Amino acid sequence: MDIKDLNKSQLILLGLLVSFVTSLATGIVTVTLMQQAPPSLIAPVNRVIQQTVEKIQQVEGKTTVQTVVVKEEDLVVDAISKNQSAVFTVTRETFDLENKLIEVSAGRGFAVSTSGLIAVDGELVSDPTGIYYMKNDSGKFKATFEGEDKSGFALLKAGAPLDPKSKLAYTVPAFGDLSKMKAGQKIILLSNAISSFIYEGSKDLRLSVAKSSAGGLVLNIDGEALGIMLSGDLTSFAPINTIADAIKDEKPVAPATDPKTP
Repeated sequence: MDIKDLNKSQLILLGLLVSFVTSLATGIVTVTLMQQAPPSLIAPVNRVIQQTVEKIQQVEGKTTVQTVVVKEEDLVVDAISKNQSAVFTVTRETFDLENKLIEVSAGRGFAVSTSGLIAVDGELVSDPTGIYYMKNDSGKFKATFEGEDKSGFALLKAGAPLDPKSKLAYTVPAFGDLSKMKAGQKIILLSNAISSFIYEGSKDLRLSVAKSSAGGLVLNIDGEALGIMLSGDLTSFAPINTIADAIKDEKPVAPATDPKTP
């Protein structure tokens, strides 16, 4: 039968059949290509698919569906913004060559409990009798040494503010799980500078960081803490579950802001 002999209904049915076959072929080709693609390509594609959200709205008795695509860069911005106040600059007192008392950098640290504990680099903060300070946008505070873990991080606790008008304010990141990360996903290092890396699948992160960035907070794309970056040669990363084990007996109380608080 010649196509010219088809009536209107038959032409519509033919068009539907062609569309169906084309869609089926496209799906088969797409699945085949995704199976052959490397993990570094699959992960971003999967994230885009997962981050496509359908919003159902009621408008004058009618149901409308609005599709919103969440960009990865928006997730990165959100992850950083909700954790910036958790990160502290750490300094310590020491003597220079002329035996004058000076204050030098001891890297970074981030809050791990509501009681004022911050995790820091144990190599830079190792003296139990040392005089330390921690600073974020809410002010500068004295800090006391609480202990050091064998995995390389140490704990400081916030004390009295140097300015009585300062009131300690910070957020505690939600704890994530590095074991749930997949190769190709993005991780963020929040320290004196902001850096992003592609996770390669190893639980022992080996990122190149300067001592000024040591103690930086490592986040996943959802803004959850994965661990702390360290400057030591043997250990460059301590996972958040190790920190959680170290503070599991810590009682959650309000951060100390009274100048008389030790």
